[in-house]
Amino acid sequence: MAFSKRFSKLRQFRPMNITPDCVVALTWVLKDAQGQILDELDDPVEFYLGGHDLLDKIQLALQDHLVGDQLDLHLEPEEAFGDFNEELIFLEPRHLFPAELEEGMTIEGHALPPACSPDVPKDVIYTVTDIYPEHVVIDGNHPLSGMALRISLTIKGVRAPTQQEKTHGTCGSGFFTLPSLPGNDTLH
Repeated sequence: MAFSKRFSKLRQFRPMNITPDCVVALTWVLKDAQGQILDELDDPVEFYLGGHDLLDKIQLALQDHLVGDQLDLHLEPEEAFGDFNEELIFLEPRHLFPAELEEGMTIEGHALPPACSPDVPKDVIYTVTDIYPEHVVIDGNHPLSGMALRISLTIKGVRAPTQQEKTHGTCGSGFFTLPSLPGNDTLH
């Protein structure tokens, strides 16, 4: 009896493997195909596996790994943020936007001025790429679309998800989701 109690307690402290339904804390270095660093995350961020926080290829690659493991992955555009779509670039009249508009700002499609072209999808986040005296160029592509990427991940923690994380399918920070507030230029 004493042995089984001790064994049970030891099992509680055994490192948890990554499973399809867990939360992982990750750091990474993200590079383009030429080796140029695009993003570096030194402080771990938590992501829910089994939800929509991470790209599918990353979720699959993390399976069965432990804290401390490192992974190096190559992602083609279709495994990451898709091909660049020229149909998501729009030229809109400058007078429709506020004077304080700056290049690099992001705008949710549903928050665009109502007088914008009716062809502009409302379920996309747009980045202001150029501002001219008469026009504004908005781009609905993810900033990393069309790019092959290399990512080096380090697993810093693994835990069971909370019920809230399971319900929402996220820990609150998706992998390279576009920022929804103008002026926020972080990729993570």
